[in-house]
Amino acid sequence: MSLVPFFDTDLAKLRGMTPAKLTLLQTELGMFTYGDLIQYFPFRYEDRTVVHPIASISDEMDHAQFVGRIRFKEKIGAGHRQRIVAQVCDATGCIEIVWFQGVKWLEKSLNTGVDYLFYGKPTSFNGTIQMTHPEMEVYKGEQASGKYFQPVYPLTEKLRKKYIDSKAIATLQKNLLEIAFPYIRETLPGDVTAQFKLISKQEALYHIHLPQSETWLHQARRRLKFEELFYNQLRLIKQNLIRKVAFPGQVFSSAALLTTFYQEHMPFELTNAQKQVIREIFADMRSGKQMNRLLQGDVGSGKTIVAFISMLLAIDNGAQACLMAPTEILADQHYQGLKQFADLLGITIAKLTGSVKKKDRVGLHEDLQSGKLQILVGTHALFEDSVQFKNLGMCIIDEQHRFGVAQRAKLWDKNKTFHPHILVMTATPIPRTLAMTLYGDLDISIINELPVGRKPIQTTHRYDTHRLQVFAFIQSELSKGRQIYIVYPLIEESEKMDFKDLMDGYESISRAFPEVPLGILHGKMKPADKDIEMARFVKNETKIMVATTVIEVGVNVPNASIMVIESAERFGLSQLHQLRGRVGRGAEQSYCILMTGFKISADTKKRIETMVKTNNGFEIAEVDLQLRGPGDISGTRQSGAIDLMIADLAKDGEILKVARETAQKILEEDPNLEKSEYAMIREQVRTQRKDTTNWARIS
Repeated sequence: MSLVPFFDTDLAKLRGMTPAKLTLLQTELGMFTYGDLIQYFPFRYEDRTVVHPIASISDEMDHAQFVGRIRFKEKIGAGHRQRIVAQVCDATGCIEIVWFQGVKWLEKSLNTGVDYLFYGKPTSFNGTIQMTHPEMEVYKGEQASGKYFQPVYPLTEKLRKKYIDSKAIATLQKNLLEIAFPYIRETLPGDVTAQFKLISKQEALYHIHLPQSETWLHQARRRLKFEELFYNQLRLIKQNLIRKVAFPGQVFSSAALLTTFYQEHMPFELTNAQKQVIREIFADMRSGKQMNRLLQGDVGSGKTIVAFISMLLAIDNGAQACLMAPTEILADQHYQGLKQFADLLGITIAKLTGSVKKKDRVGLHEDLQSGKLQILVGTHALFEDSVQFKNLGMCIIDEQHRFGVAQRAKLWDKNKTFHPHILVMTATPIPRTLAMTLYGDLDISIINELPVGRKPIQTTHRYDTHRLQVFAFIQSELSKGRQIYIVYPLIEESEKMDFKDLMDGYESISRAFPEVPLGILHGKMKPADKDIEMARFVKNETKIMVATTVIEVGVNVPNASIMVIESAERFGLSQLHQLRGRVGRGAEQSYCILMTGFKISADTKKRIETMVKTNNGFEIAEVDLQLRGPGDISGTRQSGAIDLMIADLAKDGEILKVARETAQKILEEDPNLEKSEYAMIREQVRTQRKDTTNWARIS
């Protein structure tokens, strides 16, 4: 017997595998071993259990399977327009079948005296029900044909062209399962499978590829989804436990500065959600364990003041703090906002971005190394090796998904004695299921209340034909002294066309509002020019900002009261929500107007309806997850959510919840999985692929 573990066996050894087929599977699907093949799951199934009488088939059906005999066939047309048209009948009626490809072969092969089993999509043409290019095989009787679920596997265009379809992959799976059964080991403890009534791993793998009934298919999916999510969560929870033991943190127990600020200088009353988050952060920072916390807060929910209060805890205990933002505009905004608070308390604060001149950096670097400089706000410039702190105790990263994990790792090493406490912030609400999977190893805090006095933004949908009414409404807000954003899409694939849209829009707005000073902002501008344009708008020197999505994140202009989003059908739901968040930042009523053409898809309609109905970012994120799937919301792939092979985070929230609770319970009881009943879990964890870098502990 080979010493190679069975599922590491080269796919070339499988019955039915040809060199050409193997090369295609390797290059197109990255499939090299028995393990790769058996874990290549179907994404849907075609129900072949029902054979319809022809008379019952209608064009309203998604697909239909029937048995019929060819009554007559004929070749129509000439050259590349040739086609075969056949009339197929059973005892109840007839249907027309059309083939546009393989005409010569079909002309010779189609037999009028044979029963065939057909499967395809029925359509209506000139009042006649027909099928185009159905799947077809000679009918071998009820026992041999039909009555099964046909797995449909993800395929590439190249595989299809080379005639490797779902049936071909299903045949390979069948050949593999015939020899694999004795080698499929159980990976979940008996008490877990019994508690949740899960079928065995052997049964699950068999019925996911070759389901004998809908019941078996459901059970196979449920078992494999639970297992995948269980090990995903087990790994994340274990990382969190290990991190809390392996990475001690500075103990920040004094809160005198925080108390002074809160009692004497706090400019407004904190919401209950903000107070709760501050309590959670303070508990982390005095615990002796390094904090690694994600702060989710909708646009305008008041994350910045929470960040400042967190910095005060570090400064009060002799440490320094830094805040990193993804753009110069946002860094400058944070700096201006924090400086007014820092000045009240006599705290030294500075800003470091790419545009800070070299001669100005020398003193900044010296003050940072001596400890004289207590807070540093900046962009990617903070990563530079020359930026050295005396005692960095607190790192705050805003819009963290805009930074690569390797970049963030550099901040981690800015304190060689104690790794700094980490607070990562995002204004992109993350659905509960996705947060558990992407950030299951982080402690998560949520601000789900708006500050007192903020009015919910009123969102409306208007068609292009309503543009004059929209302009009239803009004029009425301008007369009140308000400012306006008008945003156009800019998508890389069609940048020229979109740029033309932006410039055409700018010209039409110039004509509609000839006396109003306008600004323009887009990705082709130099950074310095962008900053000038944005600064003019912030100072109220320009009244209407015509822009692309470069104004999406973070910019705070409380006087802006209208956000008009042109071609709203071309934006994703989370992007629409982020753009809407640029207004509604003052005490006045604000508005978001979504402009579209009349022809919009069902998904677009759902997005628009969701935006009009709610301002709640978490509700919006749940709808977005259902429409788009998980995507790469985190900006990284470190936590494996994108690599899920069978679980669907948009649909499997309940399974995820139960799997996480089960993993949590086992690790609380036996953190090192030393008990004999957890031997199979220990073995599964050992054999799973290990990443060379544990990005998760960097956040």
